[in-house]
Amino acid sequence: QVQLVESGGGSVQSGGSLKLSCAASGYYYSASCMAWFRQVPGKEREGVAVVDLNGITAAAVSVKGRFTISRDNSKNALYLQMNSLKPEDTAMYYCAARTYCRGGDIYLFPRFYAFWGQGTQVTVSS
Repeated sequence: QVQLVESGGGSVQSGGSLKLSCAASGYYYSASCMAWFRQVPGKEREGVAVVDLNGITAAAVSVKGRFTISRDNSKNALYLQMNSLKPEDTAMYYCAARTYCRGGDIYLFPRFYAFWGQGTQVTVSS
């Protein structure tokens, strides 16, 4: 079965950095599209960044230039390097997977992804 397990969240001061990881299992990882989403209580889940099976990436305007998504197919792993963190980046961060997709499928809406991790909390203080 598909499993996604996030790690790397924590508390950091404004301007700091964190690197999130997502360990994937139970499917052919190299053929998947992967993404990071975030959510705060009372708000909709927001797409942060996506990487397709060819390594093509896209990011939300709010994080562009600060966050970098990457994947390591040899480790079935997904990463999100977050730099210059701001208090408004505070949220629960989720890893999401679409197990089979085409090159160029870089979508940042939740319904494109069938599988989700449990989330890892990121808190940025001012």
